Amino acid sequence: MKNLWIAALLLICLSCNSQDEIVPVEQQGQGHEMLLIGNSFFKPYANHLEVLALDAGFENHNASLVFRGGDNGRAINFWNDSDSAEHNEIKSVLDQGSIEYFGMTAGAVEENPTDGFSQWISYALKNNPEVIIFISIPPVDFPAEWDQRAEEYGFNSIQELYTYFVNSVHELVVTPLRAEFPGTQIFTIPTGWATVNLAQMNQDNLLLDNITMFGPKATSIFTDQKGHQGQIAIETGTLLWLNSIYKVNLSTNSYDTGFNTDLHEIAIQIMDLHDSNYKQ
Repeated sequence: MKNLWIAALLLICLSCNSQDEIVPVEQQGQGHEMLLIGNSFFKPYANHLEVLALDAGFENHNASLVFRGGDNGRAINFWNDSDSAEHNEIKSVLDQGSIEYFGMTAGAVEENPTDGFSQWISYALKNNPEVIIFISIPPVDFPAEWDQRAEEYGFNSIQELYTYFVNSVHELVVTPLRAEFPGTQIFTIPTGWATVNLAQMNQDNLLLDNITMFGPKATSIFTDQKGHQGQIAIETGTLLWLNSIYKVNLSTNSYDTGFNTDLHEIAIQIMDLHDSNYKQ
């Protein structure tokens, strides 16, 4: 099964209850200092989180985003490209010693799935000993081929394949990292479920908006065949981030997503099913 995990990883962006420990409204107000590094299946949520965090009343939310496309946006490639401007930018931000959350995108190497994550966490802890780590788990790319991909790897649906991928990230990446860094909080955000669930709802005619599978960002789930996110996917995925990082109760959150479809409810259902052992 480990080989299947590796194969599933190559498909990814080559490139308990969700309301537990919710922060009461009266305790909200202080945002977090974050460092977020990743690719184009990570960047839209990292950018949009500022909008949702400020809307929820978290002042001083501040995130430094370091972006590179495709495979170059994986933790291991950011680390190995030690002469790159991005590598040095990440180190410079961490050297300041004020980072509370350090987020990366899932993606691993065959020899050691924790490569890249381990090195960056070790570096981050030097000047940020209380830093909290999260890994965003993106969807499988090329959504028009999801059914074929699932069948090729022995699954009956994209839902089964993505479930396997999420579990593999937990078992082969997060669990070893927790053992290596026992004093550090490490959790995951199942961001990819946003596009998987929206695509299924669109296929079942359950969306309350006029949404196409592929097309313009404002009215589609995906903007291209690669599977880059449309706005409805970005809104849903960022709600997952808001709940995961800031512990906002999505059932009472009043942020206007701009869509008739209840994206808050979709996000709540995703987080309710996310393994509580891998939540913050």
